[in-house]
Amino acid sequence: MLARAEDEGITKILMPAIDSSTHLKMIQLQNDYPGKCLSMMGLHPGSVGPNFMDEMRIVEQHFEQGSFVAVGETGLDFYWDLTHTREQNDAFRRQIELALHYNIPVAIHSRNSTDACIDIIGGCQKGTLKGVFHCFSGSIEQAQKIIDLNFYLGIGGVLTFKNSGLGAVLEQLELGQVILETDAPYLAPVPFRGKRNECSYIKYVAQKFADVKQITVEDVASITTANAKRLFNL
Repeated sequence: MLARAEDEGITKILMPAIDSSTHLKMIQLQNDYPGKCLSMMGLHPGSVGPNFMDEMRIVEQHFEQGSFVAVGETGLDFYWDLTHTREQNDAFRRQIELALHYNIPVAIHSRNSTDACIDIIGGCQKGTLKGVFHCFSGSIEQAQKIIDLNFYLGIGGVLTFKNSGLGAVLEQLELGQVILETDAPYLAPVPFRGKRNECSYIKYVAQKFADVKQITVEDVASITTANAKRLFNL
């Protein structure tokens, strides 16, 4: 998979954290491919439960022991389970504080919770907070609020889905606050929808974006790559 990504010109792969069951595997991959596979550190909202403070202490220990490209994946997930909404909010806010403390971006998961995540970021934004709403698939109004907060929109395979409506939203936006992503192994773009996603497929997202904006795929690649480098200080 890494060889296929390299064949498609992918030079760096940013890896979002999930929870303590995967942190060490992720860091090992970073060590095996230094400068190419770059780790984030955080607690995914889907892994937030009654013991989330134990998980947060592990996250904090990792930050004390090493450096990471971003905090995340964090945020809120109101799709699967609303049992631990309060804990999700607390974990999200604690991770925002980590991002501010270490002056690194935050990668936000906002499934069925985009407005709630926007509100929390809005309340924490004092001018230095930065990050990306990953896998954005919301409305033009939500997109504009995110951009006004100086955050980025992460656009992936959903853009290629026939009835997603995301193309109509992006058609109205400039590319200055947009980055492309895979969300591998999920949300593979057409023509691989339903199969395992991987980094080499990002070219299909770029091509669809170019079609939507009526510009060249080279321009899309150049602009969104520059945006990612700026956001993640690559």
